[in-house]
Amino acid sequence: MSVTSKSSPGSGTSHPDLELRLRRDLEGEVAFDDYTRHLFSRDASMYSITPAGVAFPRHADDVAAAVKAAAEHGVPLTPRGAATSLAGQTVGPGLVVDLSRHMNRIVEIDPGGCTALVEAGVVQDQLNRAAAPLGLMFGPDTSTSNRATLGGMIGNNSAGSGSVRYGMTIDHVRELDVVLADGSRTRLGPLDTAEWTRRASLPTLEGEIHRRLPEIVRANSTAIADGFPRFWRRAGGYRLDRIAREERPDLSKLVVGSEGTLVVVTRALVGLVPKPRRTVIAVGHFTSTATAIAATEDAMACDPAAVELMDRTILDLSRKKIEYASLGRILAGNPGALLFVTFSGDDEAALLGQLEQLTALWREHGHGYHTLHAITPQQQSALMKVRKSSLGLLMAASEGTRRPLAFVEDTAVDPAHLPEYTRRFQEVLDRHELTAGFYGHCSVGCLHIRPFVDLSNPAEVTKMRAVAEEIKDLVKEYGGANSSEHGDGLARSEFNRELFGDELYEAMRQVKHLFDPDNRMNPGKIVDAQPMTDNLRDAALPPAERFRTRLDFEVVGGMRGAADRCMNIGVCRKTDTGAMCPSYMATRQEEHSTRGRANALVKALSEPNPREALGDERLHEVLDLCLMCKACKSECPLGVDIATLKSETLSHHHDIHGVPLRSRIFGSIRFLNKVGSAAAPLSNLPGRITSLRRLADSLLGITPARPLPRFERRNLIRWFRHRGAKPTPASAAQGQVTFLADSFTTYTEPGIGQAAIELLEQAGWQVRLASTGCCGRSSLSKGLVEKAKSNARDMVHSLFATTQPGSPIVGCEPSCLMTLRDEHLALLPGDPKVKDIAGRVRQVEELLSAAVKEGRLRLREDSWPAGRRLLYHGHCHQKAEVGTAATIELLKLIPGAQVEELDAGCCGMAGSFGFESEHYAVSMAVGDDRLFPAIEAEPRSTVVVASGASCRQQIFHGTRHDAWHPVQLIQEALVPSSSPHCHPR
Repeated sequence: MSVTSKSSPGSGTSHPDLELRLRRDLEGEVAFDDYTRHLFSRDASMYSITPAGVAFPRHADDVAAAVKAAAEHGVPLTPRGAATSLAGQTVGPGLVVDLSRHMNRIVEIDPGGCTALVEAGVVQDQLNRAAAPLGLMFGPDTSTSNRATLGGMIGNNSAGSGSVRYGMTIDHVRELDVVLADGSRTRLGPLDTAEWTRRASLPTLEGEIHRRLPEIVRANSTAIADGFPRFWRRAGGYRLDRIAREERPDLSKLVVGSEGTLVVVTRALVGLVPKPRRTVIAVGHFTSTATAIAATEDAMACDPAAVELMDRTILDLSRKKIEYASLGRILAGNPGALLFVTFSGDDEAALLGQLEQLTALWREHGHGYHTLHAITPQQQSALMKVRKSSLGLLMAASEGTRRPLAFVEDTAVDPAHLPEYTRRFQEVLDRHELTAGFYGHCSVGCLHIRPFVDLSNPAEVTKMRAVAEEIKDLVKEYGGANSSEHGDGLARSEFNRELFGDELYEAMRQVKHLFDPDNRMNPGKIVDAQPMTDNLRDAALPPAERFRTRLDFEVVGGMRGAADRCMNIGVCRKTDTGAMCPSYMATRQEEHSTRGRANALVKALSEPNPREALGDERLHEVLDLCLMCKACKSECPLGVDIATLKSETLSHHHDIHGVPLRSRIFGSIRFLNKVGSAAAPLSNLPGRITSLRRLADSLLGITPARPLPRFERRNLIRWFRHRGAKPTPASAAQGQVTFLADSFTTYTEPGIGQAAIELLEQAGWQVRLASTGCCGRSSLSKGLVEKAKSNARDMVHSLFATTQPGSPIVGCEPSCLMTLRDEHLALLPGDPKVKDIAGRVRQVEELLSAAVKEGRLRLREDSWPAGRRLLYHGHCHQKAEVGTAATIELLKLIPGAQVEELDAGCCGMAGSFGFESEHYAVSMAVGDDRLFPAIEAEPRSTVVVASGASCRQQIFHGTRHDAWHPVQLIQEALVPSSSPHCHPR
C-alpha cells in the first residue's frame, strides 16, 4: 500500500499561539527568539533549517505536553540531544525539543542485572563514569562519547570503535519510555502474546500500532527478508528485520535508529557490559592508507577489540595543535597512515601475547615499517586523544566555505572487501578531483571519508551529488550499508528507496504513517525525504557585508569567516575534561557553548548592517558569560577564537551604546594598580569597609562578596630600583633577558617577580625590567580595542628599541606575557616589530628549567620531603598558547616532589569577570565544578601551585588554600626555609 505524506510548515514560520501554549504547559523553558532559533538551526552536518522555536523540557510530562501542543498546532517536532548528528537528523522547521539540558539524570544502575535506567539526555561518558566503579560500561564507544547523549545514540543506532565486539546501540537497548505522536506515553520492550494482544485492544494510537504493525510485517515478509543489506553493520531505514525475527516482538528495536521520526524517547533501560581491566594497543606505522588497510586481515586474526585507521592528513593536522603535540614525539618517522589495534580483557599476559602475535604477523607478511606498543594508560593517552579527535582535526583543514563534508562518510562493507572497495572509492574521488581524509573502523569495514567541497559553489554541489550517487551504487555492489552508524538524516534518506527496493521502502513508509499519521515527527528523514542538496548550510547564507574591523581576522571571509569556521561538532559541550567552555559547564545552555556563540555571531554578521547587529542586546547576552579564557582557541579542533571575536563585538557595542564606567576602570587596571600601590596602605582600607564595598556594588557592579587584591607599596619597580648589589656583567654569561613587569606581579604580588628575577640572575642572566607600560590585555577584554592598540604599540616599540636583538622576554603572569605572542599580532597586523617581539617571548619556567638541568641553579636534595605532593593548576591563556609542559618539567626538577597537573578546567575568575556582581555566581560555579573539589579532596600538606594571579585569588577564595607561583617554590628550594619569599612547607 502506498502512503501519501502530508506537507510540513516552512522554515521559520511564526507560531505565537504555540509559544503561549508551551509557556503555559511546560515547567521547562521555551525560546522563540531569533537568536535561539538560529542556534538550533544547525547540527554537525552540512544542513541548516530554522525552527519555529525551542523547548527545554524538565521531564517526560513536559515532553508529552510539547508533542501534544505541536500536534494540535500543526507544527512538526524534532527531538535533539547534543546535536552532533552528521547527516542532519536534528534540524527541522518546527519545534525543536532539547532533551539534553535538563533530562540528564541516571535514575538507577543495577549491577546484578547489568543494566542502567537513564534519561535521554545522559551523556555516554557520564554513564560510563558512574558504571566504572561497578566494573561495568556501556558497550558502544563513540568518538563523541564526552558529549553524545544516549537519546541521540538510540536515535542514530550509534556504534563506534568497539562494535566488532559490542555491536551497536540496538544490541544494548532493553526498554524505552517514549512519547507517541499524539502526546501519549508508553513503554516499549519485548512483549509476550498476552500483553501484545492487550495493547492491541486499546482504542488509542498505541493500540493502532500494535494492531497494524504485525500486518505490515506479514504482508512484506519477503521484502524484509531480502531487502536489507547482508552486512550487519547498518543504521539506515526502519529495522523491520529485527521485529520479524524476534520471538517476543520488541518495538524498542524498531525505534532504535528511527531518528525521532516515530516517537520521542524520554528514558531508556540499557544493558551494560563488563569493563575490561586492561587495554593494550599496537600502533602500526605504514607508508600509505592502502598498505594500512591491507594489514587489517592480520589484525583481525588476533581477535582485537578494535582496529582503527588514521591517515596522514589527520596526523599532519594533529601536529599543528598544542593539545596533540605529544603524539609527534611518540611516532617513528613520518607515517602515511596508522592502524590502532586495541586488545582488551582482564588477563594482561594474554593481551601482551596478542600484541606480540600481531607484531610477528605483520613482520612476517611485510606489513608496515614499525609497530609501537602502548601498554600503560600514560603511553596510550596521547594516541587515543588524537584518534578520538579525528573528525575535529579534519574539520580544522577547512578553508572558508571549502569544508570536509559528511555525505559519503558512513559507508561500510565486509572487511574482506575493504582494500578493493577503498581503492575504487578513491578512484571516484580522483575522477571528480576531490581530496579527502580517511579514518574509521577497519575492523567492521567502516571508513569515514569526507571529501572537501565548497557548498557555496553550485558546480561543487552538483559534483557532491554525483559522488554520493556513485558511492551509493558502489556500496550496493558490495552488499554493504550506505549508513553504518551515523544514520540517514537529510544526507542519505533520499536514496533509501533505491537501496532497499520499492516493496521494503513502501513498508517503511507504512510504518511511518502508522506511528505518525500526520507526518509531524521529524519529517523528511528516512522516508519521503527532500533531495540531499536542499537546505545546505553555506548556500543559505547571504554574502557577508564587508566592514572594517579593529582586529585582524586572518581567515577567508574576515570576521564572519572566523565565526563560521565552527562546524558544530560539539567538542565545546564536553563537561569533564579541559577548560572549554567554562560557562557552558556551569549553565549547560547551548548559547553559552563555543558553538552557540559562534553561530550567534554568524547570524549577526549575516545581517544587512552587521556593524549595527553587533550592538544587539540579545547578542550581547549570548556573549556576556564568555570568560575569554581562550580555551576554545586550542581545544576547539577548528580553533574558533571566541575571545577575540568577543573583543571585536564589544568594541562595536560600545560604538552604539557607549562605554560603561566599570569597563573603563577595569580596562585601565595598570593605572588603577599603580595608584593603589602609591597610596598603600590607605588604598587597602576600602576593601575592608562594608559600606564602601556596597557603594562599589551599587555604582559600579563590583561584588562585595569577593575580596579585593592587596596593593603593595614596595612594588616590584621600587624593589628593582633600590635593591642592593646586582650581578656584574661578567657574571651574566647567558646574556640579557627582559622581565615583563605586568600589572599584577608588579603592584599586588611583587614577591613573585622578585623571586623570578633573583633566580634568573643566579642562573647567569642579566635582567632588564620592562616596567613602563601595559600590554593592553585588560583593555582588550573590555572591548576597548583602540586603547589596547595604543598600549600594544607603545610596549612593542619600547621593547624593540631597548632590548638586545634576539634576547628573550619573560614574565610571570601568563595572561600578560601571552598577549605579546597572540593579541598583539591581531592588534597590529603586518608590523615586523610585533612579530619580532612575539617570537622572543618565552616562559620564565623554560629558562629556569634549563638552568637547573645545566647546573647553573642547584636545588637542595633535602628541599622537599620525599613524596610531598604538588598540585598544579595551569592558566587558561598559557594552556591555549604554549601549553604547560615547561612548568610541569620545572616543578618535577624539585627533589622529592610528586607533581600532579589538575585537569580541572578554568578557575572561573578570568580577571575582572569574577569581580563583577552579575557574574560572581557563575564565576564561583565554574570553580566549584571541578577545581575546588579537586583541591579540597587533598590533604592540607599538599602544595597547590598556579601560574596566574586570578587563579591564585580564586583558589584561596573558593577553598582557603594558598596557591603558589612555580618560581616561589624553586626559590624556596634554593634558600633556607626562613626566606621571606614563601613558606609552602
